[in-house]
Amino acid sequence: MAKRDYYDVLGVPKNATDDDIKKAYRKLAMKHHPDRNQGDAASKSEERFKEAKEAYEMLSDPHKRAAYDQHGHAGVDPNGRGAEGFGGFAEAFGDIFGDIFSGQGGRRGGHQIYRGSDLSYAMEITLEEAALGKETQIRIPSWESCETCSGSGAKPGTSAKSCSTCNGAGTVQMRQGFFSIQQTCPHCHGAGKIIPEPCTACSGQGKIKKTKTLEVKIPAGIAEGMRIRSAGNGEPGTNGGPPGDLYIELRVKAHEIFERDGDDLHCSVPVGMTTAALGGSIEVPTLNGKAEIDLPESTQHGKTFRLRGKGIKGVRSSYPGDLYCHVAVETPVRMTEHQRKLLKELDESFRKSGDRHSPNAKSWTDRVKDIFK
Repeated sequence: MAKRDYYDVLGVPKNATDDDIKKAYRKLAMKHHPDRNQGDAASKSEERFKEAKEAYEMLSDPHKRAAYDQHGHAGVDPNGRGAEGFGGFAEAFGDIFGDIFSGQGGRRGGHQIYRGSDLSYAMEITLEEAALGKETQIRIPSWESCETCSGSGAKPGTSAKSCSTCNGAGTVQMRQGFFSIQQTCPHCHGAGKIIPEPCTACSGQGKIKKTKTLEVKIPAGIAEGMRIRSAGNGEPGTNGGPPGDLYIELRVKAHEIFERDGDDLHCSVPVGMTTAALGGSIEVPTLNGKAEIDLPESTQHGKTFRLRGKGIKGVRSSYPGDLYCHVAVETPVRMTEHQRKLLKELDESFRKSGDRHSPNAKSWTDRVKDIFK
């Protein structure tokens, strides 16, 4: 049974653009996909689906489409002579070497295409924002199609011309004996076209650099140095290549009270000398409000109290960390004469009672005596 014309299969004219062909194929693929058609219509739909798929594969490839337009089905039949000009032994080697010399570039219609570079954006956030998460906006540089030339890069009223060096292919072949090596065209630099009169608004680039606003969601528990990837918001590709990505690097500001250690938090809690000696309840801050700690009598400087679950729940953690409160006993300052008198009387009372009020001091004194024996 003779094959139908590929353009008729997709229902598009012969001068259809790549976008027209893609839209037509997607419409047919959705209509005739085997998963959407059951029963008696399944067999016929499957045939239509395969037929549309084959037509799209041929017409979406510039080389195959050109061969089909010139020779019909014979031009793209791998078993026919019409395909020799596109699948010969020498050109196969040329493609291999072309890929090697083009680095990360690919090929689309013979033109060298390159993925855009990734971009990095440094964002500074507070410890509270890192712990609880945040939704914010950032402004980044972006490229938009030039309105003056409608993205063509050519001055209004003029148009780009096919490169005479590579005949619009974007590559040239260097033959060395038996082998054929493809290289980027030195004249058009892989674009396949030359713009005699560039657009003055975009200098022939067809795009203008502007800024755009992005919505960024910072997950709760994120830590210093972590990155958030925003796909496709890097620099644009070359010759239709895909854009790069944007990586948002987080920097957490130093906090006035807390220091983070993984999922745990640490803070220093100043306590008056009398409160440390007599004991009592004190308030301490947390990221979610306040908490209370019961100080036992005779609490010493440097004593640490652990509040479970009052730390940060990391992005990869199942449970929040803890808050460690380190007691810092304060010595009174700017005392009045009456306060000094009372403190001296208290000191004399302690001295008369011996070393039982200062066990650490007695132990330290004994160790010093042992050193100088």
